[in-house]
Amino acid sequence: MKRRDFIQKTALTGSAVTLGGSLAYGTNTGLDLKHTFNLKYAPHFGMFKNLAGDDLIDQINFMADQGFTAFEDNGMMGRDVATQTKIGETLAKRNMTMGVFVIDKGGNMANTLAAGKQEYIDIFLDGCRRAVEVAKRVNAKWMTVVPGGFERKLPIGIQDGNVIEALKRGAEILEPHGLVMVLEPLSDSPDLYLQNSDQTYMICKGVDSPSCKILFDIYHMQKTEGHLIHNMELTWDEIDYIQIGDNPGRKEPTTGEINYKNVFKYIHSKGFKGVLGMEHGNSRPDKEGELAVINAYKSEDNFL
Repeated sequence: MKRRDFIQKTALTGSAVTLGGSLAYGTNTGLDLKHTFNLKYAPHFGMFKNLAGDDLIDQINFMADQGFTAFEDNGMMGRDVATQTKIGETLAKRNMTMGVFVIDKGGNMANTLAAGKQEYIDIFLDGCRRAVEVAKRVNAKWMTVVPGGFERKLPIGIQDGNVIEALKRGAEILEPHGLVMVLEPLSDSPDLYLQNSDQTYMICKGVDSPSCKILFDIYHMQKTEGHLIHNMELTWDEIDYIQIGDNPGRKEPTTGEINYKNVFKYIHSKGFKGVLGMEHGNSRPDKEGELAVINAYKSEDNFL
């Protein structure tokens, strides 16, 4: 990006300037005051592009300047090695924790592990091996796995067994490196195999590995089962990662029905030290919308 374009993209009410490659924001925005959050909320690329510019590294630095101490990127495995390396270096420099990226197995519905087919298992295991190398570059610990769709021709117990056995083999690849695949139950389609927290808990118990845990996505679980705090309590010993999104709409907290301040207070009370991924859109597509996201997290994080 050309320097003059960067300045134009990051100007806030005409008052933004660049100092040694970093941004200094006008005091009327409040962005010059780094906030201290109680939990590790993790924005993603594009969430603050109007304020920070299109450059990925500038976006990470902007996140850090606002007080966010983690970051996630579902598409990390699709980025080139040089970009992955630069991201990893920047996160380390800014003392930020890398959150999840998605293990590439062809898509959420594709190559379902429930089928027990060797060709699908091989695709998944290849993704696990490649994920190890990506994790080294960006200093990641967690990676998302969606097992795939239902295999309608097979009884559900057989599908459960197939998924558990495939995940055991994936865990064998990840465990020596201290990496964790987090299984994400989704609400996107009734054809997806993994949809509920109790089902995911059962799968994790079956795999019986520190490298296979639950990704509890609050947005998805509100849609499929509700009773958020109750169900988190029931499955807590297998939860290793959390994602955020309000419902309806899948935008920032305060835009829907979920009492995020209370949910965050519960998570904090459990002593959770992991990452909470901000896997949602912005309710507005402009600079004011990005400021609204930051302010929403400041508000809902004010639970002590």
